[in-house]
Amino acid sequence: MWRRQQDDVLAARFEANRPRLRAVALRMLGSAAEADDAVQEAWLRLSRTDQDGLDNLAAWLTTVVGRICLDMLRRRTSRREDSFESEPAAAAADPEQEALLADSVGLALLVVLETLTPAERLAFVLHDLFAVSFEEIAPLVGRSPDAARQLASRARRRVRAGSDAEAPAGRAVVDAFLVAARGGDLATLLTLLDPDVEMRVDEVVRNRGAESVAAFFDGRARTARTALVDGRLGIAVMAGEQATVGEQVTVAARVTIVDGRIAGLDATTDPAELAGLAVTPI
Repeated sequence: MWRRQQDDVLAARFEANRPRLRAVALRMLGSAAEADDAVQEAWLRLSRTDQDGLDNLAAWLTTVVGRICLDMLRRRTSRREDSFESEPAAAAADPEQEALLADSVGLALLVVLETLTPAERLAFVLHDLFAVSFEEIAPLVGRSPDAARQLASRARRRVRAGSDAEAPAGRAVVDAFLVAARGGDLATLLTLLDPDVEMRVDEVVRNRGAESVAAFFDGRARTARTALVDGRLGIAVMAGEQATVGEQVTVAARVTIVDGRIAGLDATTDPAELAGLAVTPI
């Protein structure tokens, strides 16, 4: 009887923390189903743990969920590196659930978080969004508190850049540019380009001026799509006419927009450099 009462009290305390734990997991994993799995695993670990030494249950549960999510992200990253394929779970996601997730977390934040390493993501989410100290984060990522602070700082810069890049106006310009390029609409391309636009390919200037850049893209960009390139608004060219999100990137270009027009395109084609870029089609 006493044991059952203890279990009921523990379950009630866990349920009181569930909304916060799920919020952490959602922002870490970007998947409602995986977030629920992570929270359930945290409950299982709690039920197997001696609670006598848990002075702050909320903090303990938050770090446990963070550790679970970090492990899940690392496994996910490992699978992607091995297969170069998109996650099956993402492909089969329930559109209604994905819409709810985007609404609760923020689509721009979700997209940018996908460009971070698992350790950067953990440090940023736990510290900046849930006020977990770097002293508590450090053991989770296997770093010192100062190194954990650097992870969060690096992630914060990329999140800010990516959030700016995801602004509707900027994305609309790139989307319209790609549509015009595919359709061979030279007149529209010229309206979307700054008169002094400059296009660099592997740090070498290849085209300068709106007419030159527009002529280059006229009728092209069949497999190009709007993307985040290391957290900045850009364009990713995928391998193959029917390229999927998981397909290999052959060209990644950062886009600079000034006063509603594309003022710069900085493209990378070198496979070694592309391998070091975080490219996320959006």
